[in-house]
Amino acid sequence: MSTMGVDVGTTGCKAGVFDSEGNLRALAYREYPLVSPEPGWAEIDSAQVCRLCLEAIREAAGAWREDPVRALGISCQGEAFTPIDGDGNILGNAMVSSDARAAGLVGPWSDRFGRDRLYQVTGHTPHPMFTIFKLLWLKQNRPEVWKAARRFLCFEELVQSRLGIQPAISWPLAGRTMMFNVRTHQWDGDILAAVELDSSRLARPLPSGEVVDTIPRSVAESLGLPEGVKVVAGGHDQPCGALGAGVVTPGRAMYATGTVECICPAFDRPILDEALFRNNLCTYDYTIPGTYTTVAFSLTGGNLLKWFRDQWAAVEVEHARRSGADPYDLLLAQMPTEPSDLLVLPYFTPSGTPNFDAETPGAIVGLRLSSTRPQVLRALLEGVAMEMRLNVEILDAAGLRIDEFLAIGGGAKNPALTQLKADVLGRPITTLSVTEAACLGAAMLAAAADQGASPRQLVETWVKPTSVVEPDNRRASVYSERFTSYKELYPTIKEFTRKSRTTA
Repeated sequence: MSTMGVDVGTTGCKAGVFDSEGNLRALAYREYPLVSPEPGWAEIDSAQVCRLCLEAIREAAGAWREDPVRALGISCQGEAFTPIDGDGNILGNAMVSSDARAAGLVGPWSDRFGRDRLYQVTGHTPHPMFTIFKLLWLKQNRPEVWKAARRFLCFEELVQSRLGIQPAISWPLAGRTMMFNVRTHQWDGDILAAVELDSSRLARPLPSGEVVDTIPRSVAESLGLPEGVKVVAGGHDQPCGALGAGVVTPGRAMYATGTVECICPAFDRPILDEALFRNNLCTYDYTIPGTYTTVAFSLTGGNLLKWFRDQWAAVEVEHARRSGADPYDLLLAQMPTEPSDLLVLPYFTPSGTPNFDAETPGAIVGLRLSSTRPQVLRALLEGVAMEMRLNVEILDAAGLRIDEFLAIGGGAKNPALTQLKADVLGRPITTLSVTEAACLGAAMLAAAADQGASPRQLVETWVKPTSVVEPDNRRASVYSERFTSYKELYPTIKEFTRKSRTTA
């Protein structure tokens, strides 16, 4: 028996086929461009995304014919939606998470509805990334599209509709719209009334892992799939990735090291805590019904390493081009093993949690003429890890203790970088053999539904740890002392920036 996991991301989609032991047997990838028609806008062509997703499904299915696919799950970027008319025609591009055009609507609407009330219902704090504010922008600025749209579908449901079935949205993805009640697991009537949106224009919500429908024979044949392939409700990509990393019990969390640095735990009850509210740490459904999650993230994340490479590593880039080596590996090999003397606020992009700050810039404090390029590199990576430690400390205080991190993403492959993170966090990090965690998590949901099993059972055989990186006690002690100074850095730089702009 094999199952397929499809991951629809912001700049590309993947389809992976996994066997009964969770081994990746085939993988297809398609890339699509992110377009920015105006400053602050970020869109993708939904029609192109659907076409390329179906291409990836067809390629992956064709590459592994020894054991045909029996079920399919979809992991999906959050927040982005597509308006479609009554005939299923796409009426416009999708605004992705980083699209900030609705920023001016967030404050006034949230104040009228009530920020605390909104949090108690949805588990989220207002931000222009969320679907609700993008819909409000569409309603005000593209009224002809708003009126013509029969439905507004996120990419999970949109791809399902292209598979020929009546779409359903998974609870985790519905949570990212900020219109979903995380206690009742229904679209919230008061929120929809405030938006003047009828629930019939949204997909029906289902828990992750529940069967949505079966792909019609004609569609299955066109994709090289056998007859009777089940489509199950998948989820938001971060919880799907966490499931693929083996996060099924409290105390464990996925640590995704990529363009965005992200921590995603699982806990056994909804925690709508004042400290989480104040620090923009959401609570919403996890991919295992009856459990919940949050997402702590740094938008700078791996972008900082890429920036360093592009600006300061021309020699390594050229050497990598000639030798076939990875330029990041060459840079990280030069990084000192000891903690740097520098302190970095990693707000080189708008921050993620806990501050949701798009104004305060990043900073490198403590530079001297004796500072070296490798030391600066280590300090930058320490800054990102410190920001994640700040998030973990807030979760700890709310009763969401994380004792073990399960690492996925490109950065997890580098031992030096993983060791740095373990030292800063002061907690062990387990590395895994999985390379496509979101696809694996979606396929695991599909396999569990097909077998009538629980994803918890499949984790035991599907998720394969490779090593455990323990924190070095001496370096961890240094970072614990430095963390006190790090917590003072953000308010200091924020106030300095405010005064500088006032006097300019």
